[in-house]
Amino acid sequence: QVQLVESGGGLVQAGGSLRLSCAASGRAFSRYAMGWFRQAPGKEREFVASISGSGGGIFYTESVKGRFTISRENAGNTVYLQMNRLKPEDTAVYYCVARGGSLASARDRDYDYWGQGTQVTVSS
Repeated sequence: QVQLVESGGGLVQAGGSLRLSCAASGRAFSRYAMGWFRQAPGKEREFVASISGSGGGIFYTESVKGRFTISRENAGNTVYLQMNRLKPEDTAVYYCVARGGSLASARDRDYDYWGQGTQVTVSS
């Protein structure tokens, strides 16, 4: 079992930055691919970014490329999402996810573990 706890959400003005963190419990963290999804009010959940167990495989959804950076610190069992140049359309609850096996994926059904989510609100 893996438990995921997100932090770092909040309210920020458009153009600002936030860094989300996700702390994972359990062992062998490097054997899990990690990712972030988000869900805005009235919208379907969408993929944001994912990173392989080693950190060598990284994927982003098109709308965040060049603005968001996913990274991980395996020694500390933590994955991060650095979000720069935030836009109002980035407003959503952001969820940290993990899947057994080290390959990253953009499909929500591939992930076995989900955090409770952290709210990100970007004002215009």
